Formats: sequence, structure tokens, C-alpha cells
Amino acid sequence: MKRRIGVLVMSYGSPESLEQVEAYYTHIRRGNPPTAEQLKDLTDRYEAIVGGVFPLKENTDKQVKALEDRLNADHPELAFSCYQGLKHAAPFIEDGVEQMVKDGVKEAVGIVLAPHYSVMSIGGYIKRAEAKAAELGLPIKFVTSYHLHPRLIQALSERVTDTLARFGDTPKDEIRVLFTAHSLPEKIREMGDPYPDQLMETSRAIAGQTGVTNWQFGWQSAGQTGTPWLGPDILDLLRTVSKEEHVKNVLVCPIGFVSDHLEVLYDLDIEAKKTARELGIHLERTPSLNTDPLYMATLSDEVYALVDGK
Repeated sequence: MKRRIGVLVMSYGSPESLEQVEAYYTHIRRGNPPTAEQLKDLTDRYEAIVGGVFPLKENTDKQVKALEDRLNADHPELAFSCYQGLKHAAPFIEDGVEQMVKDGVKEAVGIVLAPHYSVMSIGGYIKRAEAKAAELGLPIKFVTSYHLHPRLIQALSERVTDTLARFGDTPKDEIRVLFTAHSLPEKIREMGDPYPDQLMETSRAIAGQTGVTNWQFGWQSAGQTGTPWLGPDILDLLRTVSKEEHVKNVLVCPIGFVSDHLEVLYDLDIEAKKTARELGIHLERTPSLNTDPLYMATLSDEVYALVDGK
């Protein structure tokens, strides 16, 4: 019998239909239903991206399956089974842990589909999974971050290089590369949270590998909570580089996101591109990682490192 390893693959989650948006939004708001205006705004965004089709769930399903296949191909002496655990939709993180136990898994590893650690993001996933695993007596280890894994940097660098070609004969140094990630409340800086530093480390690594010197970092998709969030926001950044530096070409590489979902398909492809058009900026975005073999290899390496370290 092969040694069996359960892998809890965690991510944010998404509604699967327009009818599920309200319940999903209520869960994000910790049980407080959104106002009619808030619900309409989110529903309109989902309808705008691809006519109400919900790509994140399907993308996550494919990533989980691809990771399982990659782990078993890379390490045929072991038997890996991957389980989903979502933060704000079913199957929830606790459901994934419970299913592993029901299936007889005795050893587990958890990993989040996000390369950069914050106590407010990945830390929250791990806390929930740890609590359920402890309740059920399941030993589980966690990958906390993988923001400088060579294969991840290679995958992102290839996307930057390929997307630069869309600007034709424009010299590379005339194209402003903006690396972005999901904003978080500013208070994480006071906490000494590694999230901003890890994002800058990833950005520098990609810039170094691609020979890009004209770059900066921006934030996106900040929540509306009444407290300050990390900035500058990408929309403000576009206005600044256009009006103050007369930048006409921008490449956006959303290094904090590994899949096509709302923050990419709406916040960048619709909202940011609209702002860019109004400013006379040619804006291009690097394709998402999704099931890129280099990304799957990154995840496989990180999971196996914890298994092998036993």
C-alpha cells in the first residue's frame, strides 16, 4: 500500500450563479446581508465579466485536479488526493478537512492558491483548517508562502515577456510595468505583516529575470470598510503616470492572483482598461496562471517538501 497524503487546496471561493451572489456576499460580510445597492453593484460586476458566467469555481476545480495529477506523476511512490476548501463558499475549508477524515486520510498538507502570506489572508485559511483538523485528530502541515519559487517566477516572467510583445515596436523602457495584488487594510504594516515585502520581492525577481527596469507596484480591489487600505490604487496610479509622467503604455501583471476571477476579469479587464482608454493609455494585462504547468509544478514542489520533510 502506498503512503496516502491528503492535500487541502484552499482558495477564496466564488458564487456559482447569480442566485448565489447574495448568500456569498453575506458570508463575506460575516453574516450581515448587503444593502440592495451593494448587492446590485456586485451582481452587475459578475454580469459584466462574461454575461454572468462564473469562471472562478471552474478554474479552481481544474487547478485542484491538475495539482493532484501533477503530484501523483511527480511522486508515483505516494498516493495524493486533493480536496477543496473554500473561504466563502461550499465546500468550505472545514468541509474539506472533514471529507479527508471521512475518506480515511491520516496525513495531510494544506496549501492556498495564493503565493504571498498575510495573517489576514493565508493566515486566516490556515487558522480555520488547523482548528477543524485538531477537532478531528488529523495531522496537517501547511505551506505558508511560495512567492519566490523559481518556477513561479519563470511562469510570471514568461507572461511579462510575451505581453511586452503586444506593444509592437515600442521600446521596452517606454512601457511602464505595473505589478499588482489585492489590497489589504493598512494596519497590517503596523503588525509587521510580510505581505507587502513578499510582493515587492516577487516583483523584483520578475523584473530582474525579464530585464524590465521601468516598473512599479500598485494595489487593487480594496474593500470599502471605512478604514484605510494599502495604496496607491491602480486606477489612481494610471491617472498619476499619465498626467505627471506622460506614460502612454502600461503592462499590468497581477502577481497576487493565480486565476481568472472577478478582481482580474472586472477590476482590471473592464474597470482599469476603461480608465486607461480615457487617459489615452495602451494597457495590456498578462494572462493568469490558471493551470499553467509551471504553476502546478510550483505547488507540487511545495506540497512534497512538507511530505518529504517528515
